[in-house]
Amino acid sequence: MTKALPIVVGVDGSEPSLRAVDWAADEAAVRGLPLRLVYASLWERYEGTSLADEVGKPTEQVLAEDIVDSAARRARGRHPDLDVSVDVLPEEPEYALVSEARHATALVLGTRGRSGLTEMLLGSVSLTVAAHADCPVIVLRGSHDNRAGSGTHGRVVVGVGEDGKESPAVRFAAEEARRRGVPLEAVRAWRCPAHETTDHPLMSGEPARLHEERAVEALDAAVADVPADVELHRRTVEGNARRVLLDAAADADLLVVGAKRRDVTFGLQLGRVAHAVLHHSSCPVAVVPQRV
Repeated sequence: MTKALPIVVGVDGSEPSLRAVDWAADEAAVRGLPLRLVYASLWERYEGTSLADEVGKPTEQVLAEDIVDSAARRARGRHPDLDVSVDVLPEEPEYALVSEARHATALVLGTRGRSGLTEMLLGSVSLTVAAHADCPVIVLRGSHDNRAGSGTHGRVVVGVGEDGKESPAVRFAAEEARRRGVPLEAVRAWRCPAHETTDHPLMSGEPARLHEERAVEALDAAVADVPADVELHRRTVEGNARRVLLDAAADADLLVVGAKRRDVTFGLQLGRVAHAVLHHSSCPVAVVPQRV
């Protein structure tokens, strides 16, 4: 029998990564999945065979093993029956986590590490992983409550793209809402192109009305397969998609966005909307890949 793919967490001993362990432990427990804790660092490159006298291991390896062991104790203290495994990988964190994502149900990350430089680490690790991972990546933005359960606001928000097709992001968001027992709010932003507006008093509302109707149709198509047992709310909002989603998620427990994956090996495969919400969301963000 094939073992279920785990929830993977990148840990480094920082407070944000420990909060990510809490969140991921809850998620794994709710889903009935194993939890895998991974520390990745190129300690071998910098320490080589320099050994810590008292234990006979490179000092960075000793630190790494202590970090993952402490994180494992924290996860088991939260959920004693949880299947928890740990690993220390002598690799660049970005490469290691993208590799781990190939065999994971989801990957959970904090927003910053021991450096304390939020935007720098978000750019170098979280953004890279979110742009290339083969599984959903959950980045714990904002002042979340360390819980993947019902949360404090009781709402999952998902952004719907302009193609209007049912997507992995919508499916993921619906599953999260159902597991948490909270409503799902599907949001579609729309805008009326400037060249279609007119100053004629009898025509001024027509272009906007047509674009709004198309947005409603796209939204309805995207959520057509949301299970009936999920409480669903639909919203179409005129405005920039990034701003619309950030506003919608201001009082949400989770914001879900899609990221299209193309068969290329260069560049960040992350759209402007996903990039913006990863930097500025006030709640955790799940980036769900979609092959095109």
